[in-house]
Amino acid sequence: MARQADAARLDRLYGGIVELSLRGALLSRRVRLGADVVLAVALALLAVGDLALSSDAASWGGHGPLQVCLALGCTLPLAWRAQSPIAMVLVITAAGGLLVAVAAPHQAPFEVFIGSVLAAYSIGAHTDGRRRWLALGAMFAVGLPFMVAAGARGMATGNTLAPVAWLTGAWAVGAILRGRRLRTADLEELAHQLEQQRDLQAQAAVAVERGRIARELHDVVAHNVSMMVVQAGAAERVLEGSQPDVREALSAISATGRETIDEMRLLLGVLRRSDDGPALTPQPGLSDIDQLVRNVSSSGTRVELRVEGVPVPLPPGVDLSAYRIVQEALTNVIKHAGHASAEVTVRYDRDCVELEVRDDGTGQTAGHGGGNGLIGMRERVAMLGGELRAGARADGGFAIHARLPIAGPDT
Repeated sequence: MARQADAARLDRLYGGIVELSLRGALLSRRVRLGADVVLAVALALLAVGDLALSSDAASWGGHGPLQVCLALGCTLPLAWRAQSPIAMVLVITAAGGLLVAVAAPHQAPFEVFIGSVLAAYSIGAHTDGRRRWLALGAMFAVGLPFMVAAGARGMATGNTLAPVAWLTGAWAVGAILRGRRLRTADLEELAHQLEQQRDLQAQAAVAVERGRIARELHDVVAHNVSMMVVQAGAAERVLEGSQPDVREALSAISATGRETIDEMRLLLGVLRRSDDGPALTPQPGLSDIDQLVRNVSSSGTRVELRVEGVPVPLPPGVDLSAYRIVQEALTNVIKHAGHASAEVTVRYDRDCVELEVRDDGTGQTAGHGGGNGLIGMRERVAMLGGELRAGARADGGFAIHARLPIAGPDT
């Protein structure tokens, strides 16, 4: 059931991400379409205003309805330059070419040139592959007859070559910018996926560490309850006299203890993987820190152990977690701190035990590589209601400081 609930939460999370992405993409398309419409309308108004206010209409070939239609045909289709770039460029090229032919031998208006350059840029920026080359070829194929007609009416060859160069250059710029935009989008998507994978890995690490903690607590609690059952049975056997009330209480303790052990094995035993095997050895604690330090030192990393205060018996869960925190911290030193030495400090206080592991390494000390070790430490400390600080030291190296209440978390 827990896995189903986690899966349902992940489905809702991914569903929300997809929905937000779709909404963002839709908003982006609407904004872009609005900007294209504003650009097309502004250029159309400029062209029509220029045609209406021009005293000499030689560059337009006249002031008639044909010129008005051609002015709108050279500008308004830009509103669809992203949605239908090929159709847009064919319409603008045809209208512009006809206007150039009508105005020859005079040079066509500047608005026609602007519309044609933007159209060429748009097919480079909004098409790809064979469609991009076909659109470029179609643009020149449609415009060629009008250029021939303009030349027949006396337009100089130089007035034709310059626009061709501008159109080709605008098309190339659009294609280059599209390629860069797509690469940037791919990199952003990859970064987003990596971030999601990192979050999922962190969640998986938390789940694994919680399972490990639960298995260890199962072993600790089961051992203590077993000792209670054994002691109750022994007391019942050596009890002198009848004393039925005492015998009944001891029998109840033994029966309840055995039932508790069975329930724990039923509920928590599933947390143990098949390859874990039964816990045949006692769980380690702070009394085993000396051996841990010797083992790490024998691997080539010099470790110094300091114990401050008077050692006191700790609850099994606190004792085990303290050992695991120091063990994981030293493991991180070996893996990430390079050629380093470390110092382990165990400080006993009246109501807590403090652990500090410092190293002077020069490796990936900032976060100790960003692995799952710190996640496991935080889970253990949070379970006990303690505090954990971890970070790079000002003088180099890395430091981990944990404070574990002896009494356990507040209730």
